[in-house]
Order: sequence, then structure tokens, then C-alpha cells
Amino acid sequence: YTLPMKNILDRVNYSIDGTTAVIALNRAPVNAIDHAMIDAIHEAMLLADDDDNVRAVIITSALDGMFCGGMDLRMVAAGDSLDLREFVTKFYMKTMDIQYAMSKPTIVAINGPARGAGMTLSITSDVIVAADDIDLGYPEIDIGLIPAIHYTHLPRQISRHKAFELLFAGKPISAAEAEQLGLLNHIVPRNKLMDKALELGLQFAEKSPTIMALGRQSFMRANDLDYRRNVENQIETLCNIYSTKDGREGILAFVEKRKPVWSK
Repeated sequence: YTLPMKNILDRVNYSIDGTTAVIALNRAPVNAIDHAMIDAIHEAMLLADDDDNVRAVIITSALDGMFCGGMDLRMVAAGDSLDLREFVTKFYMKTMDIQYAMSKPTIVAINGPARGAGMTLSITSDVIVAADDIDLGYPEIDIGLIPAIHYTHLPRQISRHKAFELLFAGKPISAAEAEQLGLLNHIVPRNKLMDKALELGLQFAEKSPTIMALGRQSFMRANDLDYRRNVENQIETLCNIYSTKDGREGILAFVEKRKPVWSK
């Protein structure tokens, strides 16, 4: 069945393609994630999970050539460390909790650059496919912050040493390199991206929904271990960093479009 596209809170487009729900980020120019956007993403995910006709969920971008540039740093700059804690706790922990409880698989289709929070949104999913001409990265170090959740996640995905380089050099990597490292399931030509994501959704849809739901829950429990507690520790570090002189300077420099002046 098909459902006309629905706009949720002016941040996310929600539609149904066959048995797959498509959640498309839609906040020009770079899909910077703020409170309203993450609320909309959560609402769309829960809407899809509650729909018995939906058997898989795709998260992608409605913007041509841009997946997600990261957190809304103007929002961050306007608040203090407590405001940042409120947002990051919602973004990290609530997103993880919703993903943990989903009864159907989630697929992220990256159609453009993914940075910071865009990477965070991606790694909470089950499967990641990307256009072969995109790049991705963790630039937080350049603005005096840390990509907190990835300190927990990335060394589990790739070698500890390669993870350190990506997180602390802040340089983006190509889709091909990301696939080689095991960060992406598939890379395909840009014009085939949604076809591939929908193909995966259809493969999952052909399975027993009962076994899929129970199996996914078992998979989540088997791989959770102390992951959540470690992420909570990273949130604490991130908020402490934002309270420092350099943490504030990096954000302000970005917003003011100038080079940061770090303390010695």
C-alpha cells in the first residue's frame, strides 16, 4: 500500500513505499539536528513501528546531495552545558532506546556528506548503505568538542588505532574506505541508492515478522553488553568539555565563521 508523504514538524518527511517506511530528513540547508528534528525522527520511527503493514524502515535525506551536517551548533552556542546535556541525552539515549525496542529492521541510506550527528544517527541503525560518491567523518575535534558516542562505538567496529585517527584527526573518509573498514554495508551509485535500500527492505519484509521482531530483540540484547553505560559516560565528558574555555571557543568560532583561538 502507499501513503501520501506526510511532513512531521517541518523537519522530516514520512512516506510508505510498499512495506517499507521512508523517513527523510528535511531541514535545509544541511539537516542540522535540533530538538524539533530529533523529536520528529523519533515520532516517525514510532509511527513506523506501530504500523503492522510496515516491515522495514529507511532513514535518508530529502535534500539533494546532503545527508546530515551534524548538530545544530547555533542551538548549542545559544545554551550552556545543561542545555547540551538535555539535547545529547535525548539524541543519544532516546534514539538508542527506540532503536533497541523496534520490532523491525532499520536501514540508513546516506545520499550525501555525513558528519557528527549524521554519523550518530546512522550507527544506531541496523544496516547502512551509501552513495559511492559521499564522504563521512567526525569533525568535532576541530570545534572543540568530541564525537562522544563514537568513542564507544567506533573501536568496536574497526581497529582501535584506526578509530583514534578518524576521531582525533577529524578528516573525512570516502565511501569506499568506509566500506573497507566495515562502517558501511554497501556502496552503490547515487541513482541506485534508494533502489538498494528498498531492495534490502523487501528482503527483510519477506521474513516472518514474528521471528524478525524476536530475533532482532535477541540480537540487541546479545550486543548491548555495557554499551549504554559507556555512552552515558561519554555524554558526561562531552558536557564537561563544553564547560571549558576551548569548548566554548570552538563553537563560537564555528558560528562566527572564523578560526578558533585555542588556549595554551
